[in-house]
Amino acid sequence: METINDLVGYKNLKIFQNDDWFKFSLESVLLPNFASVNKSTKKILDLCTGNAPIPLILSTKTNASIIGIEYQEDIFNLAEKTIKINNLENQITLINDDLKNLKKYYKSDTFDLITVNPPYYKNQKLSTKNPDSHKAIARHEIATNLEEIVKVSRYLLKNGGRIAMIHKTERFIEVINCLQENNLSPKRIKFIYPKEGKESNLFMVESIKNGKSEVIIECPLFVHNNDGTYQNEIQKIFQIS
Repeated sequence: METINDLVGYKNLKIFQNDDWFKFSLESVLLPNFASVNKSTKKILDLCTGNAPIPLILSTKTNASIIGIEYQEDIFNLAEKTIKINNLENQITLINDDLKNLKKYYKSDTFDLITVNPPYYKNQKLSTKNPDSHKAIARHEIATNLEEIVKVSRYLLKNGGRIAMIHKTERFIEVINCLQENNLSPKRIKFIYPKEGKESNLFMVESIKNGKSEVIIECPLFVHNNDGTYQNEIQKIFQIS
């Protein structure tokens, strides 16, 4: 069922969702708050944009041109409605296509920043997938995969441009290796934990195209307190008082 909701923590932004498919997640809020955006950031690309929560949040931080690409037409249609209801058509452009085709739209060395909250799980024959195709494609590497995302990003990023990604910690080594193999040097890494005393389940990494091999491991991010409430850092991101 299609609904219009407030984007959590952003009182002036609305987002179209479908409860039968999926809703935007905590990761979609954390990543745009992690990515480096500054005055020199003029053109941003969000891969696997879904119903466009990341472009929405980025629009509150920059006047840069933002492009989002979404493979699934139904989800793309939600994103289009989201952009229109927020009157952001002049800043955010959406593309309904396979990200492999981005080279048809843009030349190499076009973007200052790429963000991506990709499918987390490999598309293995024996892996359990959701029977709903929308959820399965969002969660598993059915329509795209890590290597494809990284190669496209390397092509589209300017020299010195950045890619910010959030992924499952269980695939940390694979993600870092893939980035490095494509001349995208990890510069900042932040591990995310459900709460103190638990293992990390997610991490964010920001890499620079043709950057130096120096990396900062940032302070960890704990999402919840023991009583289930959000920790202070998460409350600040969500602007919860």
